[in-house]
Amino acid sequence: MFYISDSAPLFLTGGRVIDPANGVDSVADVLIEDGRIAAVGRSLGHPDGARVVDVAGCAVAPGFVDLHCHLREPGQEHKETIQTGLAAAAAGGFTTVCCMPNTTPPLDDPELVQAVLARGRAVSPVHLYVIAAISRGQQGMALAPLADLAAAGAVAFSDDGRPVWNEPLMRLALRASRELDIPLSLHEEDPRLAAGGVMNAGRVSVQLGLHGLPAAAEEAMIARDTRLVAEEGGRIHIAHVSTARAVALVRAARERGLPVSGEATPHHLTLTEDLAARPWDGRPYDTRTKVNPPLRTREDVEALIEGVRDGTITAIATDHAPHAASDKCCSYEEAAFGISLFETALGSLCELVHQGRLALPLLVERLTRGPARLFGLDAGTLSVGAGADIVVFDPDEEWTVDASRFLSMGKNTPLDGATLRGRVRLTIAGGRAAFDRLGLLAPSQEPSR
Repeated sequence: MFYISDSAPLFLTGGRVIDPANGVDSVADVLIEDGRIAAVGRSLGHPDGARVVDVAGCAVAPGFVDLHCHLREPGQEHKETIQTGLAAAAAGGFTTVCCMPNTTPPLDDPELVQAVLARGRAVSPVHLYVIAAISRGQQGMALAPLADLAAAGAVAFSDDGRPVWNEPLMRLALRASRELDIPLSLHEEDPRLAAGGVMNAGRVSVQLGLHGLPAAAEEAMIARDTRLVAEEGGRIHIAHVSTARAVALVRAARERGLPVSGEATPHHLTLTEDLAARPWDGRPYDTRTKVNPPLRTREDVEALIEGVRDGTITAIATDHAPHAASDKCCSYEEAAFGISLFETALGSLCELVHQGRLALPLLVERLTRGPARLFGLDAGTLSVGAGADIVVFDPDEEWTVDASRFLSMGKNTPLDGATLRGRVRLTIAGGRAAFDRLGLLAPSQEPSR
C-alpha cells in the first residue's frame, strides 16, 4: 500500500474540483500533506518536493460514501470478504462504506460489531462502518441490544432484507432510535403482498411466467412506518426506494417535517424490468437482474430520478450484494437476490449526467455530503484539515464492463459486457492510495484489476 503521508506532499492539479459541502465547482488544485487536505484553490503553487499529478480532464471530489452494502463476512466468505469488498469499493471511488448486518451470524452482538470494524481497519484504508441488526437474529421477535450496539460503533440499525413486520417491535425500535439519535435503515416490504415474488409484478413477469413482487408491498410498509415515526419519534431511512408511489410517500413525509429520508440505487435509477427478459446462460431470462426490491418500470425510474433532483432522495447507495456463481446459474426462482455494484456504480450513474438528467455536482452531492449527513459520518468533504478522502474520476472515459476482472468476488452483474462512460482513476482514503490508475503506485504495489 502506498502511503501518501509517508512520502512528499501530493499535489493534484488542473482537475475540476467538485465539493458540494463547501460549494466548490471549479478548476482548482488540491494539496495533500500528512494524510490531510492542506489546501484547495486556484494557482496555489506547490511546496518544494511535492509530487505533482496532472488530473486535467478529470473531476476531483470527496470520496464517495455508501450507506448500504453487503460484505458477507463473517460466515459467507465464499461470496465476499471484508478485504475484497473494500478493495472493490475503492475501485468504485468509495472511501466510506456502511455494511449491512445479514452475515452469519447476524451483526446483533457488540463483540461482532467490534470484530468487523477491527477487520476493516486491518485490511483496508477505506473507512468501514457497521449497520447492526434491529432484532435479535434479524428474526423480528425481540429487540437487539441497540444501546450496546451503538456503544460498540454501530451507526444505524436495520434488519436488512427483512422488514420489521412486528409493529410493537417497530415501535420499540423507534423509541430506541429517538433516545440514541441513530436512524433505522428499513427494507420496506409487506411480506403478505410480497410472498413468493421474484421480480416486478407486471408485463414482464407475466411474459416470463414468473411470480410478481408488487409495488404495493413496498408502498404499504412505507405508509405504515411513516405513520409510526409520526407517533413514536425516531428517525427512519428508507433503503433502496424503487417505485414512483414510494418516492411520493417519502416526499409527503418530508414535507410534513417527519424525520424520514430515502436512498436510491444505481440499478433502480438506470435499469428496468425489461432487462430480465434477456436470455442468459441458456435460459429465457437473466438471473443476474434478480434483486430485491426488483427492477421496476420506466415510470418508476423517472420518478426516482426526479426524487434525486428535488431532494426527496438524499443519498445514492449501491446495495452491493455479491454472490457466488452458483447463486445465479440456476432458475430465476432459485436465484439469489442481488447485484455486484461497487465497480459499476459511477459508470452507470454518469449515464444520467450525459443524458442531461442529473447535473454532475448534484450527483456528487448525493454520493458524498448527502449520505454522510444522514448517518452523521465524518466524510464527504474536501475541507482544509479534513482527512484526505478523495476520488479522481474521468466522467467521459468509455470502458467495457468485464466482470471477470472485478476486485469483488461477486461477478454477478447484468452489466457484464456493457459499455459505460465514467471511470475512477484514483481513490485516496485517509491519505492512503486505495486504488490507482494514475501510476502513483510502484508496479509491485499496484492492486490487481
